[in-house]
Amino acid sequence: MGTHAAGQFKIESWDEQPLHEDGAKLTRASVEQAFSGDIEGEGAVEWLMCYREDETADFVGLQRVAGQIGDRAGSVVFQTVGTFDGTEARGEWTVVPGSGSGDLRGLRGKGGFSAPHGSPASVTLDYDFE
Repeated sequence: MGTHAAGQFKIESWDEQPLHEDGAKLTRASVEQAFSGDIEGEGAVEWLMCYREDETADFVGLQRVAGQIGDRAGSVVFQTVGTFDGTEARGEWTVVPGSGSGDLRGLRGKGGFSAPHGSPASVTLDYDFE
């Protein structure tokens, strides 16, 4: 990928609801984020999470970011897979092909994030355009 972006996000709101609690606890969370740095704008994500008895978890989600990546404006959707070790969430994200709008049309790339509980998350994205 041609360009490297780095930045952070902070959680603006978190609404987590249980889906199933027999055996592993499954939940769904609707989360809003504020991005800054090379990725600037608003994020909205839907997480599906599976918690183990020790409060660690695995999660998947679709995350829409609207704003700017570098000097290009628009929106894009990331597919995310990650883990929570009880104190920090770590995830990898990939641009959903064909999800870019505006100047982000044709965006493709991969990156990730590290989000210590209670602190802003650091994010990276390596990307180019079709």
